[in-house]
Amino acid sequence: MMTINPENPTEKPVGYVVGGSLKDSLSVRLTVPPQEIKEGSFVVIESGDWRFYGTVTDLQLGSTNPRFADEQSETRLPPQVAALLHGQTLFTNLQVLPALMQEVGPDPASPEYDVWRAQHADDSGLQPQPVKTVPAHHALVRGARAEDVANIFGEPSERNFVIGFTREQNLPIPVDLEKFVQRSSGIFGATGTGKSFLTRLLLCGLIQYNKASALVFDMHNEYAYDDIASDTREIIPGLKSKFAARVRVVGLGNEASIRGQSPDFSLTLAESDILPEDIEMLTRELNLRETTPATLEALWHSFGRSWFSEFKKMRNGAMTEDPDTGKKVPAADSVAFWANQAGVNVMAAEGLHQKLTRVFNKPYILPNPPQDSLAEIINLLANGKHVILSFGDHETDLDYLLVTNLITRRIRDEWEKRTNAYRSHPQKNPEPRPLVVVIEEAHKLLNREMAAQTAFATIAREMRKYYVTLLIVDQRPSQIYDEVMSQLGTRVSAWLGDEADIAAVLSGLAGRDALRGMLARLQPKEEALLLGWGVSMPILVRSRRYDNRLFEEIRGGQPQARGAEDAIRELFGE
Repeated sequence: MMTINPENPTEKPVGYVVGGSLKDSLSVRLTVPPQEIKEGSFVVIESGDWRFYGTVTDLQLGSTNPRFADEQSETRLPPQVAALLHGQTLFTNLQVLPALMQEVGPDPASPEYDVWRAQHADDSGLQPQPVKTVPAHHALVRGARAEDVANIFGEPSERNFVIGFTREQNLPIPVDLEKFVQRSSGIFGATGTGKSFLTRLLLCGLIQYNKASALVFDMHNEYAYDDIASDTREIIPGLKSKFAARVRVVGLGNEASIRGQSPDFSLTLAESDILPEDIEMLTRELNLRETTPATLEALWHSFGRSWFSEFKKMRNGAMTEDPDTGKKVPAADSVAFWANQAGVNVMAAEGLHQKLTRVFNKPYILPNPPQDSLAEIINLLANGKHVILSFGDHETDLDYLLVTNLITRRIRDEWEKRTNAYRSHPQKNPEPRPLVVVIEEAHKLLNREMAAQTAFATIAREMRKYYVTLLIVDQRPSQIYDEVMSQLGTRVSAWLGDEADIAAVLSGLAGRDALRGMLARLQPKEEALLLGWGVSMPILVRSRRYDNRLFEEIRGGQPQARGAEDAIRELFGE
């Protein structure tokens, strides 16, 4: 076993185990001033031949007798006696959530080590594993060292992208990007807590890693070009500015402009691209009636893929005079005339036509676009480029819901086809490139009412095996359908103030009750809790700063540990 040397300040024990359980948490009696240990600290427990890794989730004041806690002995006793009394009767306990355990064997200097090593010639059985037991009473506890962090989270590299640093030691904590893209993931936080910065950080890592493509639905035009921070007035680098060769910016509409700059090309949709299910997905936004699905089905039966164009041409309420009777009857190009012919309720058809006027009038939906923009986006993504779709002036919920769902449905079909072709004939067809679809305001697309109608829910549930995953960014995770939340592998959460949102982020995770308080007490900015598939254990980090130094480190060096000046500057904007 690797022992702790109390003479070495970096290995000084902070306490020892006094109780607890595997189901809940371990209780650790603190032997240093409580101010030296904070909630969220990464600690290591040395117990015989085993080492346990855990996170501090709570600090509790205790006493051997309640009267000692109530009496202010320091005011009536000599200082030396009061200090001795405090040390014996008043104490602080840590609550530690154990996450991993690892067999480390006897002390290498002991005679037993050679025998143990011969029994464990294969190192594969000595890797950290989920905790299945508890350490012994009085096992010593210490703060994590750099080698502990590297052992659990990996050394920083293009695959292991550093997203932040531990609170006390400023040690870099990476996310395993190879695992990150294998399952859908989420970034959460209340408004103003830095969700967009965390998203930019992970996108920088994905672009530099270059083993997966990213399609970003940029509803508020934040990611492509440089911006200015509202609080510090510093320049926020855009992804297009820093990765010009790898990123393509697409603007919605023929004359799109993003922050005064022209995109690489424009996205226009053909009227034939719109299917009835795309309209059904807008039920809440357009306040459609329950008769809408039947009317849309009749339109598809009558006109096929040209249903949208034909319905758009119809006139609502148009009448003509019957030459035989002289009475007013629906004109041949009216909605009512078609409804009568198709056996559809006239009022339902006319009501749908009126509500679809908002969609008919969208300038980016054309009868015959000059190019197949959707095919161009798919081609870019399949060939290793990253696409940011900026909505420009089209920032309404209707635009976002319609365009994102339509594009994602097309992508889902294309990646399924490519994957099936690869699996059927791997010698003839290339393996599909993994794709991460980034959506903001995810609760608008993935709430309980909408989830079943959108392509996003299908991706979250099923598309991992077809190389497509989601990265959802949202401030109200409690409004996202719980079936979708349960499919998220990696979760990165900044501060959340609502109890329901906290519960949603932690749903389905072991130790969620212990983590709940830690998530609620994060700093309003620059801190995040990492959970799930892409990180080996729950860990609280101060997030890496998104600035020009980040890009210098990405392109050439290891991330530097942050000092006190960095922390002060990030907290107070100086």
